[in-house]
Amino acid sequence: MLDLLITNANLPDGRTGLSIAVRDGKITEVAAHIEAQAAETIDASGMLLSPTFVDPHFHMDATLSYGLPRVNASGTLLEGIALWGELKPTLTADAIIERALTYCDWAVAKGLLAIRSHVDTSDPSLLAVEALLEVKRCVAPYLDLQLVAFPQDGVLRTKGGVDNLKRALDLGVDVVGGIPHFERTMADGAASVKLLCEIAAERGKLVDMHCDESDDPLSRHIETLAFETQRLGLHGRVTGSHCTSMHSMDNYYVSKLLPLIAESQVSVVANPLINITLQGRHDTYPKRRGMTRVPELLAAGVNVAFGHDCVMDPWYSLGSGDMLEVAHMGLHVAQMTSQSAMRQCFEAVTTNAAYVMHLQGYGLDVGCDASFVLLQARDPIEAIRLRATRLKVFRNGKLISTSHSSTAMLSIAERPSTVDWIQPR
Repeated sequence: MLDLLITNANLPDGRTGLSIAVRDGKITEVAAHIEAQAAETIDASGMLLSPTFVDPHFHMDATLSYGLPRVNASGTLLEGIALWGELKPTLTADAIIERALTYCDWAVAKGLLAIRSHVDTSDPSLLAVEALLEVKRCVAPYLDLQLVAFPQDGVLRTKGGVDNLKRALDLGVDVVGGIPHFERTMADGAASVKLLCEIAAERGKLVDMHCDESDDPLSRHIETLAFETQRLGLHGRVTGSHCTSMHSMDNYYVSKLLPLIAESQVSVVANPLINITLQGRHDTYPKRRGMTRVPELLAAGVNVAFGHDCVMDPWYSLGSGDMLEVAHMGLHVAQMTSQSAMRQCFEAVTTNAAYVMHLQGYGLDVGCDASFVLLQARDPIEAIRLRATRLKVFRNGKLISTSHSSTAMLSIAERPSTVDWIQPR
C-alpha cells in the first residue's frame, strides 16, 4: 500500500505522462504506469511535477524589515547599507524570528523548501545568529535552512571579526562566509579569503563568499577564492556569490578566469533581481547589465545557481519568495532565450541550487525524498513564463501547501468562459 501516488505528471527533464509512487516519505517508483493501491492518488493532468525550489543565497536576518527605521527612498545600495546600520541597534531576537518565520511561510507556499541564508556576525552579541538558529530549529520539519556566518562589515575590517565568526560556527552555523571586496584594501580582501578558507578546511565546513559584488573590473577575489579552493582541496564545497565585477572585466582576463573557476569546482550564485538594480548605478550610457556572465560560466562547466538575496529589506523593497520570478529575471538579463538556456534557468533555482547547498535526497529519482511541487504549467519554460501557480507542495510525502489554480472568468459573447494563460497544444 502506497502512501501517495501521483499520476499523469510531466517532469522537468522532458518526460511526460509519468507516475510517481511514494511510501514512508520516499519516492519508491517512477514509471509510465504504476498499478498499486494508495492512500491518496492525485491526477496531475499533464502538469509539471518538479523538485522543490531552492534559494542558495538569502539574507533572512533582514527580510521583511522594509520601512524600518525608514524606507530606502533612493532604492540604492549605499542607502541600504546606511539603513542596515541604523536598523541593527534596534533589532531584537523576537522581531527577527517573527519576520523570518513569516517569510518561511511565504516560501513554503511558493514551493521553496530549501534556503541558504547569510547571517551577519559583525555584532559581537551574535543576536541575529542566535535568532536564526532558533528559526532553523522551528522550520526543520518543513524547510531546510542552511546558515552562513557572514561578517557583513568585513572579517578583517571589523574589530573581533574573526572571533565573532568562529563563535557563530561554534553555535552551529553551517557555512563560512566572507565579503573580501568590502575589506579596506585589495590585499586585505585576498588575505580574508585565505584566512576564511583555512577556517573552513580546518572545521570541515562549506564556503560561500560574497565575491566582487562591484562594477570594478579589478575586483578579482573570485580568482583568489578559486586558487585557495584548489590549494586546500575544497573542490565542490565552495561558492562565490554575485561575482558582478565579471561584467566589467576584459574578455582576455575572463578567458583565463573561467577555466580556473571550473577546475576548482567553485559554484557561482547570481542574484538577478538585486544585482541588476544595485549594480551599474554609476554608469550613464552604455550601461552594464549588472549580473555576472551566466551563459559563459555555464559553457565553461561551472555550476551556476540563482538566488533571491533580499525580500522587502533595506536593499530591496520588492519580492515575495518566488524563485520563478528570480529565474524569469535571470533569463531576460542574461539573454538566455534559447530552449536549452531557458531550461537552464529553471535548473538554476532547482537542481543547480541544490548542488550548491549539498542537499541530500533531492530530486525525482527512486530513493529521493518525496518533496516536490505540482505547478500549473506543462514544462519548465511555461512555468517561468507564467510564474506558475504552485498547486500542491509536498514535503517528504506530506502535503503542506495548496493553491487554487490561476483562472479568470470571462463574460464575452462567443468566447470561452474561462482563461488560464496556458497555450493550447
